[in-house]
Amino acid sequence: MKRINSSLALGVRLLFVIFLLISAFTFAMFQGGFVSWFIFYTVLPFALYSIIFFFIPISKIQVERFIQTPQIRKGEKLIVTVKLIRTSRFPMLYLVVKEMTQSLQLIRHMDSSQLKTVKMVGFQRTIEWTYEIDHMPRGEHTLDGIEITVSDFFGWVKKSQILPLKQMVLVYPNITEMIFMPIETRYEQGAVASPFTIVKDTTMATGVRDYQPGDRVSWIHWKSFARTQTLRTKEFEDRESQELFIITDRKPSDNFEEQIELTASVLQAVVRNQASAAFLSLGATRFYFPMVKSEDQLQRTMFHLAKVEDDLKKPIEQMLPRDPAMSSATSVLLITGDLTAGLIEAIPKSAKNLRQCTVFVVIKKGEKLSKQAGVMHKLARSRGMIIHVLSPDHFANAFTEVGRS
Repeated sequence: MKRINSSLALGVRLLFVIFLLISAFTFAMFQGGFVSWFIFYTVLPFALYSIIFFFIPISKIQVERFIQTPQIRKGEKLIVTVKLIRTSRFPMLYLVVKEMTQSLQLIRHMDSSQLKTVKMVGFQRTIEWTYEIDHMPRGEHTLDGIEITVSDFFGWVKKSQILPLKQMVLVYPNITEMIFMPIETRYEQGAVASPFTIVKDTTMATGVRDYQPGDRVSWIHWKSFARTQTLRTKEFEDRESQELFIITDRKPSDNFEEQIELTASVLQAVVRNQASAAFLSLGATRFYFPMVKSEDQLQRTMFHLAKVEDDLKKPIEQMLPRDPAMSSATSVLLITGDLTAGLIEAIPKSAKNLRQCTVFVVIKKGEKLSKQAGVMHKLARSRGMIIHVLSPDHFANAFTEVGRS
């Protein structure tokens, strides 16, 4: 319907130009004299241009878009070049070029005039336009196409065309370089700092060795002792279990952007220091990665964090106990913007083998904790959790601060 109305309006404009030309000619014929014919010959080139211009198709104009900054982080600049190629050299006065997007974040973030420009054309066949958008917001933004508008000298005939050209722009969260220290894990014989737990599979003996101080009595190979009167210890298969289990909740919060930035920074610090972690992101959809260890796995989690929104509608404490991944978690790192009593109760219930739970509570720079938040933090500490409140200016020392806790 919109297209029909546009074509009808364009046809009316053409009839107006023809009527204007006939009127000028009729006036000159009946009136005679220099002035009347001067008016006719003045109107004639413009009217003929408008009539020819009406039949020149603009839908055949080719469009290309080049994103000069393929990987952008939140707050950085997006630089885009749009190239229009005309199929004919018919002269045009000007061309209005507009970038079309339905990304609400992008529309709210910037002035609409940044996505629009006027280019003088003349006989040029190739027109280029480069625009920049400062301080890009995190997220997945869609550029739908290019709208072009052309007109004759006096706006008698004006044509618009949307040239579809869909392209995605992915803006990743900011990342803070962190000083990484594996979260401390306690064993029966003391404390060590390690990103992994080595668990002995006591159901499968693979051999025997000389007894060493600290070996359990149940590991002694008594048949060998009876024969040789020398203490020997069974050797078991070592099974490496994932120690660090990172959880981020996508509950709507004023600190959600900072929370995502901290999550991305933690994951990068883990991988760059040759450690690994499981990662669980809970919202309207569940995202679980059993092991984030390589750069490729890190990029997949970053892709998720770039697009993710604060879309958690159910209380997270209802989702955790039913999540199958939680049953194997031994050391949990929870990253949240709001620690609740339900969450404090849910983590120990969900992780049956939980040894340690560390919580990074994200706040804005200069923000003070509310009285209710203080009560929740005391409750969590009384349950053995390590609570660390972080603002963006303290992200770099998040792990070292935990080490001092």
